[in-house]
Amino acid sequence: MTGSTSSRFGAWGSASKREETTREQAERLGARLPPLMIQAERVAATIAQGEHGRRRVGQGEAFWQFRRFREEDASGAIDWRQSAKSQHLFVREREWAAAASVWIWRDASPSMQYKSHVATCTKAERATVLALAFASLLIRGGERIGELGRAEPPAPGRPGLNRFAHRLTTQTTSNQSLPALVPLPRFSQIILISDWLTPIEGVLRILRHYGSLGVRGHLIQVLDPAEEDLPFDGRTEFEDVESKLRMLARRAESLRDAYRGRLAGLRTELSQACRRQDWTFAGHRTDRPPQGALLAAYAAISAHRPFEMR
Repeated sequence: MTGSTSSRFGAWGSASKREETTREQAERLGARLPPLMIQAERVAATIAQGEHGRRRVGQGEAFWQFRRFREEDASGAIDWRQSAKSQHLFVREREWAAAASVWIWRDASPSMQYKSHVATCTKAERATVLALAFASLLIRGGERIGELGRAEPPAPGRPGLNRFAHRLTTQTTSNQSLPALVPLPRFSQIILISDWLTPIEGVLRILRHYGSLGVRGHLIQVLDPAEEDLPFDGRTEFEDVESKLRMLARRAESLRDAYRGRLAGLRTELSQACRRQDWTFAGHRTDRPPQGALLAAYAAISAHRPFEMR
């Protein structure tokens, strides 16, 4: 296999099997969304029993930005000097309100819809469970959570969690395999969940952009066990589900060592790039319980120290 995206594959055991369309994938995942939310809440509750909240004092006098006045804002929050410059009312936001904010993004691109015969769920389903569990756990700790790339500000409490869950569980597929590069306030944090089977240059752009803003990030790589172990033998056809490039291997087992080496190299590059930016990186397999992933990552977010998990 060549190229860092080549491991986003599907293996064909029968040529007569009809390919599942994107719409069918979305409908199938959508039918499982309520159980996914229940699972996420259970995972978060398990971790919450042994963790304390992350509520903390921020820099209350540091100016962040002006934003448009909303109905829920108090009239005393209006900055009349700034508002006098236009036809709209503006509120002055300070960094303390953003310091306890966490933006979450999970990859829902076609490569995340992959599920091998040795996995219990797709990568997208596990990434969704992790994202929702993170949101639930952070809300319990007094954080504000938001979906990275959306205009809505991060929100606290159960209403904020419900809105976040609704968006994640209604948008089950996306053509975007990388998160958007948007402005964020200093001292905030982001959690990015993907398979990261993409050219490393795209990930480096993410690190440079958010690192320059003073944002701390946490990358989680979710892989199917077949993508790590390459358990296929004999004549096997592989397809990159996004580019539709195909490769026929007459003896798939002969590729195993080289493939594992390439994957290990990619993971090392990602980990080292994150460490240079003072971010964290972790890997997770879909055949293992999500609780371990959530616990290790939550501890790293709280202390912001490098971590590894499987």
